[in-house]
Amino acid sequence: MTERIGSVFIEGVRPELDAGRHAVKRVAGDRLTVRADVFKEGHDVLVAVVRWRQVIPREQQTDWQEVPMRFLGNDLWEADFPLAHNGRYEYTIEAWPDLFRTWASELKRKVDVGRDVTSELLEGAALLEAAAARARPKSEDDARVLAEAAVRLRGPAEPELIAVALAPELAIIASTYPDRTLAKRYDKVLQVFADREKARFGAWYEFFPRSAKRDGRTHATLRDAEEWLPYVQKLGFDVIYLPPIHPIGRTARKGRNNSLKAGPDDVGSPWAIGAAEGGHKAVHPRLGTLEDLRHFVDAAQSHGIEVALDLAFQCSPDHPYVKEHPEWFQHRPDGTIKTAENPPKRYEDIVNFDWMGPGRETLWAELESVVVHWVKQGVRTFRVDNPHTKPIQFWEWLIRRVQDVYPDVIFLSEAFTRPKVMKALAKVGFSQSYTYFTWRNFKGELQEYLEEITKPPVSDYFRGNFWPNTPDILPEMLQNAGPGAFRLRAALASTLSSVWGMYCGFELCEGRPLPGKEEYIDSEKYQLVAWDLDRPGNIKDWIARLNNARHTQPALRQYDTLEFFDSNNERVLFYGKRTPDGTSTVLVALSLDPYAPQEALLHVPMEWLGAKPDETYQVHELMSDQRSLWQGPDVRVRLTPEQPAAIWAVYRFRRTEQAFDYYE
Repeated sequence: MTERIGSVFIEGVRPELDAGRHAVKRVAGDRLTVRADVFKEGHDVLVAVVRWRQVIPREQQTDWQEVPMRFLGNDLWEADFPLAHNGRYEYTIEAWPDLFRTWASELKRKVDVGRDVTSELLEGAALLEAAAARARPKSEDDARVLAEAAVRLRGPAEPELIAVALAPELAIIASTYPDRTLAKRYDKVLQVFADREKARFGAWYEFFPRSAKRDGRTHATLRDAEEWLPYVQKLGFDVIYLPPIHPIGRTARKGRNNSLKAGPDDVGSPWAIGAAEGGHKAVHPRLGTLEDLRHFVDAAQSHGIEVALDLAFQCSPDHPYVKEHPEWFQHRPDGTIKTAENPPKRYEDIVNFDWMGPGRETLWAELESVVVHWVKQGVRTFRVDNPHTKPIQFWEWLIRRVQDVYPDVIFLSEAFTRPKVMKALAKVGFSQSYTYFTWRNFKGELQEYLEEITKPPVSDYFRGNFWPNTPDILPEMLQNAGPGAFRLRAALASTLSSVWGMYCGFELCEGRPLPGKEEYIDSEKYQLVAWDLDRPGNIKDWIARLNNARHTQPALRQYDTLEFFDSNNERVLFYGKRTPDGTSTVLVALSLDPYAPQEALLHVPMEWLGAKPDETYQVHELMSDQRSLWQGPDVRVRLTPEQPAAIWAVYRFRRTEQAFDYYE
């Protein structure tokens, strides 16, 4: 007998990243919404389900489960399933014709025009008998109901039999036991990785622990650095990021301001990793020991702060790897090891691995062990230095290997490079990415860029971590425009994205550049720095209020709900965010002018708020702690360099039996 073949089509499945090669990203606690076009020739009634299961971590693996899809019209179907835990999930779609409902639909049309349906009732009886056979191993009661209905349909075509055939209750039972030999399953099993929430929401503070003494002369230890934790906590940051903490090479060590000649007291660049004291698994002796690092991690956690370490896969010429594994490095024809270059820049104190060379297998395994080593010290977050200069295949391999065992590990990609390379790194697993935000200053370019990276398909895999400065980058605006520039850039970074960070000194409005460059003079990359944390003109209170707003307003913890709204001033940006359930709504107006006051007429999107055009609602401006009543869509605002941003939590009113109340 010829096997029956289903003719259902399943197309346009979303989210689906690069034909299923890569996993889309979500956060534990989310529900993944899956849509697809499902259709078949003719007028069959179709059934579609999303099949899903958790596969990582292995101890939380589940069997395949199914959730029915909803028909939205025009052959579009939708369903969602829960991502209850951190880890990797698989999903696909299966669909089939509902034979009994299709038969019942056709039967009704024939009855409505007076056709004789004796033969059709016999067809229905056969369908019910087949369904009863499928039901019998699972439910004797359902099997009995289906079999009895089949017997009745074999009688004369009386009106009461038509009523039996078209009874909704009968269709429900029959459809519970479908003939899935006609089912079509989507030809790909797709994946979604549910990160822990810190991958989507966090505020990073970058800090060189060796400068913790703040006098510019004394090399501090990790124990000294613990004294900064209350300060970082007070500013509202929940991640403290440490540049490399490993031994620093002496060969070609850089001096102050990247000088090629180091003095006897110069501390060198932390990114020139490795010396006689050890390599990537060691702590610089002047910082302390592995025990001190674990103590720092525990101390940070007691302040509600997570420690992120720099993952810089490069070496100084003094790294033990150079002697132990020369096959891991690229050599010139004369036998010397190539130093790192990015013309016109040259890094004389750094040598790079030969990533795809003959030692690839053992090299990659060793670098995986480096990550696992620090994970076992309690570190779960890594900022990865220049991943775009290493093979993307390596990162795909490494991140998958690490997260299959430690799914709570987060990787931040520091890849200021070409857009497609940045996106490729995100696709292969990086949890967060540095962005071009640092160089976006004007309304049109900010809106265009944010609408790209916070909307599907890009937001399905790319999370932008916004940094207004880094130790490598001092943007021109911060060099010239004073505290107003620092305030507005911090407000932009912390409200446009749900993850943002800044390098120490930003809160002090440190903006002294190397002449003609977007770099700091007296850079902390090459020397100890004397930080005066009470420097006049600082914006510490502004930073703390921004971070407090982020922690108190769930809407600001969202990455992909950003919407831009109308403002009649090109120097005023107006936007909002909401939680998916609508319980938290925030509006933000922000001046892009660090020099002078700006006024604007804002057009509040009443429909987006779920409000009537003339409705009255309360707003709480979080930076000034001012409450107001607004009515209707038009609002005027005045912003200044001293107060360049207004962040309003929106509360709508509702009538109760006693009085008017309000709700978010």
